[in-house]
Amino acid sequence: MEDKFVLGGKEFKSRFILGSGKYNLNLIKAAVEQGGAEIITLALRRANTQESENILDFIPEGVTLLPNTSGARTAEEAVRIARLSRAMGCGDFVKVEIMRDAKYLFPDNYETVKATEILAKEGFVVLPYMNPDLNVARDLQNAGAAAVMPLAAPIGSNKGLATKAMIQVLIDEIDLPIIVDAGIGKPSQACEAMEMGATAIMANTAIATAGDVPEMAAAFKLAIEAGRKAYLTGMGRVLARGGSASDPLTGFLR
Repeated sequence: MEDKFVLGGKEFKSRFILGSGKYNLNLIKAAVEQGGAEIITLALRRANTQESENILDFIPEGVTLLPNTSGARTAEEAVRIARLSRAMGCGDFVKVEIMRDAKYLFPDNYETVKATEILAKEGFVVLPYMNPDLNVARDLQNAGAAAVMPLAAPIGSNKGLATKAMIQVLIDEIDLPIIVDAGIGKPSQACEAMEMGATAIMANTAIATAGDVPEMAAAFKLAIEAGRKAYLTGMGRVLARGGSASDPLTGFLR
């Protein structure tokens, strides 16, 4: 059976979404190519940081842009940023990020639902970044979200699956793609999230701050693919107690 990943009517082969923040721009192209990412996030304010430097020039052709509303503190600000990104030619995909908390950078779920409803009605493919909460995820689904992006840990922390139990609830209960975002610090953690049944992984800091950026992107690619394959295959049983021999304890050579 073909394993498809579809967002906004568009099909993707890769389940790895790459963030573009923190990078030396010269390494973005290498990270995309080595990681096999087909979607890359883009903060609107980074689209043209200097006259001689435009991040869009470093993103390979054919990669889908996922502009985010980074910096927005209210639904109104997020909607304005999304409209600007579309007017600039970045397309209909948008990752809604609304944060009033400057210390932990936790998303404002209430404002996120409001922005999602407005943008979905305007034809955007909305991917909201959210604190993993079942009721909020249901509200986002009803508001027209194309997927939900629960945080695994605070942005940029590389702490891994701190919200694992809550993410599992969303995977089990929400009929939308669950894209695990923020806090994933190692390929093994990305693999674990995929083994749980997550649809895709968004990673940025873990790769951008690695010793070898392209090689770490390649490691994430392999981990995500391995985790997805394990999930689809079906994980082996777990014994509550005791052990079980791999081979029968009879018929030994005498």
